Amino acid sequence: MKKFLILALIAATSIACGPPKTVQESKKVIKGYWNLDEISYNKSGTFNVTVFNDTSAECFEGSTWRFIPNNNTGRYSIDNPDCPTGERNFIFTIVEIDPASGLYDFIVKPTDAKGNSADKSGFRLRLAQLSDNNMRWEQTVTLDGEPFKIKMDFSKIEE
Repeated sequence: MKKFLILALIAATSIACGPPKTVQESKKVIKGYWNLDEISYNKSGTFNVTVFNDTSAECFEGSTWRFIPNNNTGRYSIDNPDCPTGERNFIFTIVEIDPASGLYDFIVKPTDAKGNSADKSGFRLRLAQLSDNNMRWEQTVTLDGEPFKIKMDFSKIEE
């Protein structure tokens, strides 16, 4: 009887501490291949933006992304010949901020092929929109003392 109570307590704790249902559903939607179609800003002008401490926003446009939610890993490939090309690996997490409003954050942590991070840094973005075919990330940074929003629009690639 004592073993049964311990197992029941462990099972209840595991279920209670699991990710919210909406996060699980989001992971199902995000699974697969995506194209980063466009990076835009909430202000007009020309800006020198480096994404994820990697390369310029212009180089990221047209990159192909793969999300593998069962182990929260992925990779993106930059193919623009005018840029540092190749595949990059990352770990990601979807964090529910406010269940009532449906707000989520998306955390991306660049890694090597084995999942190790060189400097332990990550990037928090707002998962502003997610559907079966489209996704938008938004990151707010400070430019000249004012909020500056970077928008990254993705489209799903049919497999």
